[in-house]
Amino acid sequence: MVGGINVLFSQSSTVFMFSVLWFLNGLGQGFGWPPCGKVLRKWFEPSQFGTWWAVLSCSMNLAGGLGPIIATLLADSYSWRSTLSVSGLICVVMSVFCLLVIQNEPKDVGLPNIEAKAKKGKAGSSRDDSTLKEFLLSPYLWLLSFSYLVVFGVKTACTDWGQLFLIQDKSQSVLLGSSYMSALEIGGLVGSLAAGYLSDRAVARQGLRIYGNPRHGLLLSMMGGMYVSMYLFRTTVTQESSNVWILSLGAIFGFSCYGPIALFGVLANESAPSNYCGTSHAIVALMANVGGFLSGLPFSTIAKHYGWDTAFWVAEVICAVTTVSFFLFRNIQTKMGRALKKTD
Repeated sequence: MVGGINVLFSQSSTVFMFSVLWFLNGLGQGFGWPPCGKVLRKWFEPSQFGTWWAVLSCSMNLAGGLGPIIATLLADSYSWRSTLSVSGLICVVMSVFCLLVIQNEPKDVGLPNIEAKAKKGKAGSSRDDSTLKEFLLSPYLWLLSFSYLVVFGVKTACTDWGQLFLIQDKSQSVLLGSSYMSALEIGGLVGSLAAGYLSDRAVARQGLRIYGNPRHGLLLSMMGGMYVSMYLFRTTVTQESSNVWILSLGAIFGFSCYGPIALFGVLANESAPSNYCGTSHAIVALMANVGGFLSGLPFSTIAKHYGWDTAFWVAEVICAVTTVSFFLFRNIQTKMGRALKKTD
């Protein structure tokens, strides 16, 4: 769907068609992401799930970083219509390849399912299914959703406006502003992988439980790192600051914000009942998109009337309050929906 729409987009010429096709393009991409998480959960043990989720997330970081560069180079030699058509056709070919090689779950190729193995030996455990009402009324689902909203909103504000803040308020060069964004993305790549691997280590040592989650400690540490790096960025950077210090702050912020982004996806998937794990991630991802929206016009309006310094201070305060709130609820029941019951 996404590949075909890109090809159609390259053949269109009116604003109306551009708008309709790009809406459908976003719809197609939205359909694609939640099933990826569901397939990963089916194929990997809880002690491996975070690592592979982080790898999957990093593939988007790489595409987001390399895509614009490749597209710009191709556009210099070919028209944007040709570039978009080729990328769309590649996407269609890859979709056929994925259809042929990706299996929904291990039993499709004669292997035992991960969830069945995990439940083996838990005599009397009920099925890991819940009704939609039981799932939607889970407090943990909404704790993750609102926390993800804030983290993603703060991250988007810093990536969208941080460069302008450096140039306009801190009197830094455009080159340094661009370098800061690159440092942030590199830090984010490392942070995402580290969050998955280290939280998997915690799960392997402690195991998953109904109350609390071994991944919470790392999640809270990284959210705290977001606040500290933002505070230092706002208060210590001046026109005389060294480039190394500014780029280091960018890398630290990227490390600290992309780690929680990866972990929220992992937690939403592994804590949901098996029949709603895709829906769980879709809900928290939707809330993240709401955060991304709030980081646009509302955030820039604050900056317009009160300055960038005040706008980033507001983001810091919201990040700090959310981190403290999540810390207070860290031992909440994380098993969404119907709790597993033991029978005689």
